[in-house]
Amino acid sequence: MSTTGAGLDLLSPASFANGQPHDEFKRLRDEAPVSWHPERDGPGFWALTRYDDVKAVGRDPSTFSSEPTVMIADDTGIELGDHKMMLMSDPPYHTRLRRIVNHEFTPKASERLRPRIEALCRDIVDAVIERGECDFVTDIAGEIPSYVIADVLGIPLDDGRRLYHLTETIHAAPESQPEGAGLGAVLEMFNYAHEVATEKRARPGDDLSTTILQAQVDGRAVDDIDFNLFFLLLIDAGGDTTRNLLGGGLLALFEHPGERARLVADLDGLLPTAVEEMLRWVSPVIHMRRRATRPVTLHGVDIAEGDKVVMYYGAANRDERVFVDADRFDVGRRPNEHLAFGGGGPHFCLGAHLARVEVQAMLREVLTRLHGLELAGPVEWLPSNFISGPKHLPVRFTPGARLGG
Repeated sequence: MSTTGAGLDLLSPASFANGQPHDEFKRLRDEAPVSWHPERDGPGFWALTRYDDVKAVGRDPSTFSSEPTVMIADDTGIELGDHKMMLMSDPPYHTRLRRIVNHEFTPKASERLRPRIEALCRDIVDAVIERGECDFVTDIAGEIPSYVIADVLGIPLDDGRRLYHLTETIHAAPESQPEGAGLGAVLEMFNYAHEVATEKRARPGDDLSTTILQAQVDGRAVDDIDFNLFFLLLIDAGGDTTRNLLGGGLLALFEHPGERARLVADLDGLLPTAVEEMLRWVSPVIHMRRRATRPVTLHGVDIAEGDKVVMYYGAANRDERVFVDADRFDVGRRPNEHLAFGGGGPHFCLGAHLARVEVQAMLREVLTRLHGLELAGPVEWLPSNFISGPKHLPVRFTPGARLGG
């Protein structure tokens, strides 16, 4: 069996310039499901492209660790000392960190936010409906998760929008922007988080920022670095999946008019399954990395202790061994046990339930109010090998009236 991914550069944003490289992923699933990829500035890594392998590795933190990072590159450029981001830690420490914030993201908590989220969606559509055109990503898809996470954290809505733009810079490929832009965006996020911490310590509120600042981990009070890491993760993860799912999901509806008509004809019945199919189809998070804690063999390939092992969710979610007609977009697909949120295990996406509520609410608003909605120009994808979704999606529609207008 070949163990090389020759022909597909998984580190290049060009490989994801028009979405995920599904033809190449299929070749890897069939010929080299555990394939070796070199790094320009690192030791290289193993890429996993089959569903069962990706799911199993994600559920086994004792064998496949999230430390020191879930990114392929080892060097983050930031010195954190003994502090760890929740996403980049293992149980039991990860479990204790997650417990601090978990209550805000349960299914019941997410449902309690639905009326507020629906109101925000109405306001966002109101802001563009009279124009007859907009950039769906920046004007609609990027707005709702920015506003919701701002609400949850207890910061101004407009600040949530500004911080969302920083996450785009953080995840863009370094070669696509000025040198040091990504690190600069992280530091700007940290500076803002410091201001929030100062304010919430002086004037605590009924919000998640205050909850985090009043918490303890292993008997130690949360300090500024802990809070910075929580804040960055929540802003980042709170926007990426939802923004890119909405953009990529709408594009899928444009590209599959029959499925779009089917969905619109039975919105109440099909909206939940349509969102799950968009998650499978788009797979907004391209990959997560793990580190092997012991020697292990997968598909006859020996993985050494310390090797990097990278799970490719977009590849796993088109695995023909699991999904019937995997390359068919089906808004009523059942069953649909996709891995877009990680496939279970300790690192199952914290905000999965909230993201579903946001996407359902916004799609309902868009599909019922923006009449004649259609693509109005070329789609520009994010220049990233980590996050997949349109950066710009120009659309036009029949101008309408604001609600109550």
